[in-house]
Amino acid sequence: MRFVFSKLFYVLLAAGFVPLSLSWQRPALRWATLVYDGVLLLAAFVDARLSRWPKGLSVEREFGSRFAVGAETEVRLKVLNNSSRTVNLVLKDEYPPQMKLADQREARLHVEPQMSAVLIYRLTPPKRGRFEFGQTAVRYLSKLGLVWNQTRVGEALTVKVYPNMRRAREAELKALGARSLVASHRKASWRGEGREFESLRDYVRGDELRHISWTTTARRGKLTTRQYQIERDQTVMIALDAGRLMTARIENETKLDLAVHAALALMSAAQRSGDNAGLLVFGRRIKTYLPPKRGAEHLDATLEALHAIEPEMIEPSYARAFQFIAANCKRRALVVVLTDLVDEEGSRDLLASLKLLRPRHLPLVVTIADRDLKAVVRDIPMNAHDLFTQSVAEEIIHQRESALRLVESQGGLALDVTAAALTPALLETYLRVKERGLL
Repeated sequence: MRFVFSKLFYVLLAAGFVPLSLSWQRPALRWATLVYDGVLLLAAFVDARLSRWPKGLSVEREFGSRFAVGAETEVRLKVLNNSSRTVNLVLKDEYPPQMKLADQREARLHVEPQMSAVLIYRLTPPKRGRFEFGQTAVRYLSKLGLVWNQTRVGEALTVKVYPNMRRAREAELKALGARSLVASHRKASWRGEGREFESLRDYVRGDELRHISWTTTARRGKLTTRQYQIERDQTVMIALDAGRLMTARIENETKLDLAVHAALALMSAAQRSGDNAGLLVFGRRIKTYLPPKRGAEHLDATLEALHAIEPEMIEPSYARAFQFIAANCKRRALVVVLTDLVDEEGSRDLLASLKLLRPRHLPLVVTIADRDLKAVVRDIPMNAHDLFTQSVAEEIIHQRESALRLVESQGGLALDVTAAALTPALLETYLRVKERGLL
């Protein structure tokens, strides 16, 4: 049993020094003080020994919500006192050291019988993954109040930190604006160059002649045109590269982290517009696959699948990933490949593998740049180092542009964007594909 002496003990111990100060010519007082101190120490040890953890006293750890990257989450330590006596205790929780603490995780509580008390503090996780909470350290005052007994209660707990779905939805709303709000209404129709018939209306100058309904025109005696809406129930397959280049960090996140939140924003937008979205995470091998679906449960399954995915220091196999998609996704889909390209070898592997998707699927290759390389090239070099940097940037730009042009020449779509422009550009391209009826 571990314990520390209380304030009461030290007060009583100090009181014993009063007769000791008067014992210069009274030796009996010295012996009385020595006996007093011995009895006090013995009483403290006995008090500590007899003051066991009260039956009916429990400490429970609760969370305000599930943990998400960058989101402050409330942690509660709830003390339930179902015993017959008042309990004074000090709590100190053992939280994951990687998380940022916003408040004090230690408090002194006074809990009456049949009552409860709560210690609340907040944590912010810096990244996705699994994190460990330890046991809760507790000091509780003994029955005589001479010592604080020390113990640990509860069990070590592993918590999952998920991608931040709120961040993804905010990015979706910011990128799509009113179109995202319209899509959230199940009965709303997005009119565009889709192929799903919506209604008939009078011809207006500027309408395409191919949309005129000649049978209805002959019956009504005036030009009538068909109006189309963007098709629902289409398929989007998101392929996340978890290979070597996705380990690169941009500020405090890896490229894979950025791609994860962009993928979630796209899945949310697809769900709002009535489309099915699937997920494939690949490195050298297939890591995770979720077939195309929609609904809240599907988004939850996506968060579960992505919470612990980490990039590997190994080249990805585009051929294996695309072959898997071709074998498991029979319906025509927009296949969004979130990846990065730097050298010719990586570009060559990607381009050679795209034939596995064409012509059934429409590939959209999205590369994530570390920085705005074109801005680097535009700057006037001030020294040899700047000149070398510009030369490397020009070479990378040339290789990326050449690779993306080849993607487009094979009937696919391509985007080369910075981290800041990733989600807006991806969502705009997705809507453009729907509006033009490319699927």
